[in-house]
Amino acid sequence: MTITNTPAGSSQKSLPLKSIIVCADDYGLSPAVSLGIRELAGKGRISATGAMTCMAPWPQEAVALRDLSAHLGDRLEVGLHITLTDQQPLGEMTVLAPRERLPSVASLIKASLLHLLPLTEISDEINRQLTAFESHFGRQPDFIDGHQHVHLLPGIRQAVMGLFHRRLDPARCWLRNCGDHPYVLLRRSGLVKASVVSALAFGFAKSAADRGIVTNSGFSGFYDPVSASLGDQMPAMLRGMGDRSLLMLHPGHVDAALEAVDSLILSRQVEWEYLSGDAWPQLLNRQGLALAGRGFLFSH
Repeated sequence: MTITNTPAGSSQKSLPLKSIIVCADDYGLSPAVSLGIRELAGKGRISATGAMTCMAPWPQEAVALRDLSAHLGDRLEVGLHITLTDQQPLGEMTVLAPRERLPSVASLIKASLLHLLPLTEISDEINRQLTAFESHFGRQPDFIDGHQHVHLLPGIRQAVMGLFHRRLDPARCWLRNCGDHPYVLLRRSGLVKASVVSALAFGFAKSAADRGIVTNSGFSGFYDPVSASLGDQMPAMLRGMGDRSLLMLHPGHVDAALEAVDSLILSRQVEWEYLSGDAWPQLLNRQGLALAGRGFLFSH
């Protein structure tokens, strides 16, 4: 399914050449973030969101998302945003989270590269987060990814891919690949961070394909919120995106619950305002892009 992007008062454009997934990460992080994401989904400005099911607001926010998803049908994909950094895990993790707080992403990357991760603990927590998704949302996720891209890390990626065929149907659920071609990265903003994440994703798509797991092809979403406005940087972020590409964003409103658990604050409201305005669908139309609906990766 392809969702066309036509702002109010404009004429319908001919069918776009390319369909991309536009995913709002961090659903469930706080009530205000979740509300902002639902608003954007309802307006047709995003086509996917990933849920942090270890967060306290998730059970209540899942109900509102489930109702919206039923209303939108194939216009919204809902996935599991596996969380293994900074927050409180759903279960006891005496090695990785001895004080009931998951480590920073830097610490997790270091432990992964040194082969020091407690993989049994991590696998158990991933399974708990998947169970929390299914219990409160009422079905399996449409896709799997990781908060701060942790699903790419050695050891963790094997645990995530192990969910497929065992708990997840690879004919219905896909996996986020955060890598892209170096030539494409050079043409976009946020080169340094994008290159680091792409390096962490080395071999990820092939490993998934070898297991019969579908992934997106192409990944973007890195930018500098200080150097220029999001509107000025968005054309570069979309540069080189083709069918099956994924654009990652973190929109939402700000509340005290968000400020208590996360450092990414001001840019969320900025992203929400940009995505909710007319400039966003107009840009997509100019670049021949449309939002890919639920199941798109399995039909193209």
